[in-house]
Amino acid sequence: MEQKKELKRNLGVATAMALVVGCVIGSGVFFKPQAIYTATGGAPGLGMIAWVITGLASIAAALTFAEVAIMIPKTGGMVAYLEEIYNPVVGFLAGWVQTILFYPAMISALAVVCAQQAGLFIGDGFTVPLAIGIIILIILLNNLGSKVGGSIQVIFTVCKLIPLVLLMVFGFVKGSGANPIFSPMVGDGLSPAVVLGQLMVAILFAFEGWTGVGAIAGEMKNPSRDLPIAIVGGVSVIMGVYFIINIAYLWVIPASELATLTAPASAVALKVFGDIGGKIISVGIMISVFGACNGFVLSGSRVAYSLAAEGNFPFGRNLAKLNNAQVPTNSIILVGGIGCIYAISGQFNLLTDLAVFSSWTFYTLTFIGVMKLRKDRPDAVRTYKVPLYPIVPIIAVVSGVYVIINQLFMSGLQSTVLSVGSIIIMLVGLPVYTVVKKKKDKKKLQ
Repeated sequence: MEQKKELKRNLGVATAMALVVGCVIGSGVFFKPQAIYTATGGAPGLGMIAWVITGLASIAAALTFAEVAIMIPKTGGMVAYLEEIYNPVVGFLAGWVQTILFYPAMISALAVVCAQQAGLFIGDGFTVPLAIGIIILIILLNNLGSKVGGSIQVIFTVCKLIPLVLLMVFGFVKGSGANPIFSPMVGDGLSPAVVLGQLMVAILFAFEGWTGVGAIAGEMKNPSRDLPIAIVGGVSVIMGVYFIINIAYLWVIPASELATLTAPASAVALKVFGDIGGKIISVGIMISVFGACNGFVLSGSRVAYSLAAEGNFPFGRNLAKLNNAQVPTNSIILVGGIGCIYAISGQFNLLTDLAVFSSWTFYTLTFIGVMKLRKDRPDAVRTYKVPLYPIVPIIAVVSGVYVIINQLFMSGLQSTVLSVGSIIIMLVGLPVYTVVKKKKDKKKLQ
């Protein structure tokens, strides 16, 4: 009999927090200001407030998510959580959607925007092949071992913070500071209540990725201690960075002008550092996005591995294999390979919209799961509890429900079509689960 291999527990809190920060701070902080100030009609006030509101909602979600992650510290993240809280079908559908839609869409979107920034140096026309090349490189690096993938995450997280810090410091030093920051709230004729909903959906993409650390709990040295620190600490750092850098943007360029710029960070750099500044920041953006893309490959492949290891995914035996470096090489290739296919579209916003909606249904079920576990297992040992229970989980649940409703009914035809398509793919998972389960049951009988 071949000796069973197990994932090594060699990831610490620094790598886990770097995974949170690295997955989240990718492209949103550089590109979303345009969508934000377009929605506000060129007014800065509600845009700045929305960063805080959405950040606090994300912290509530992270605090809630952490309790489930600590109680069920298994590799696979939400798949394992939902399977144990509800039933195997819900867990499978979460893993199916994450493996087929969420992680590949995020990986491809980040690779596409990274390739677009590289176009400043090598010219246009290479976006799709370069994006595919970036994904293939990350696949190869992650196959060298979880320590390599984790080390890449730490290095690129540190590197990506350098241009952000430079923009914040020199934005305040060299910016005029004459532009309004918190007023007016919105442009003439706009409803703050309606605009706030649009802003939260846009900004939630910028916070996307903090749940990925739960997927590597099985490879952490001390998940009970390190996981809540990584999740909550990481999201708090992110909120602070986002808020400060957006003030720095406005310190240099008014909101009405940022609304017209597809790359506001580069525009601010041009104002602060001159012509060379734009290219310096473009390199920083490429580093930032590459690190985020690596994080999604690292965590996404563990979701596929978890399903396969339990025999709950097509071709499970192959996907559950570990290479000599003890990482799930075929699962890494699967998630990255689907990302390569999606990257052919070359559409950053389309891919991110698809990714966000495909994940939030299961995020919300995870938040609800905290309250369900409190009811079903009141005497269970909880080394970490959500503070201010049940207020914090309710905030997380309400935020999740709002995102789902907004994407389905309030964000335009394209958003509705993408959301319905995501639901259809999720439902396709039901017959896939039936086939896989029958095959698994047959093997047990044999």
